[in-house]
Amino acid sequence: MAQEAQAVSGAENGAKASPVVFTAAKPWLVVEAPKANDAVLFYKAAFGAEELSRVNDPKRKAELELPLIRSAELKIGSSVFVVSDLTDDSSSPAKSAVSGLVFCLETESVEAAVAKAVAAGAVSEDELTEGEGGCCGGVVGKVKDPYGNLWLICSPAKKCGDVDA
Repeated sequence: MAQEAQAVSGAENGAKASPVVFTAAKPWLVVEAPKANDAVLFYKAAFGAEELSRVNDPKRKAELELPLIRSAELKIGSSVFVVSDLTDDSSSPAKSAVSGLVFCLETESVEAAVAKAVAAGAVSEDELTEGEGGCCGGVVGKVKDPYGNLWLICSPAKKCGDVDA
């Protein structure tokens, strides 16, 4: 579902502003260089991510055995996110590592998904719990990936119509 935001520019002179329509929001994970390739491999192994595209940093290709990743677009389910190496050049979208990002993955097989992530190198943060709010309403497992990102693995929340009377 696309979200609309009213454009401000052009409205001052009496012209009708065209709405701005966003078609997607993509979280962008920036990991300490040169670990983005390892992160991509981890997300594939742990969460079944599909790599949609990759852009390597052409400046770093000659210097390194494995080139730095400018962006790798990954898909889990119907959601897309981007992973890149943290670099100090002007083309980098971030100049320092970002913290405080939490991903929420929904599945009917929470226990198996947590076990798969741990087998791929994640660390389980807690026991499975029931309904912790936020994006989760059912069973919740928490894992931290090798790059410091927290992933909530949840069963889909029951909608009001799904609750037995």
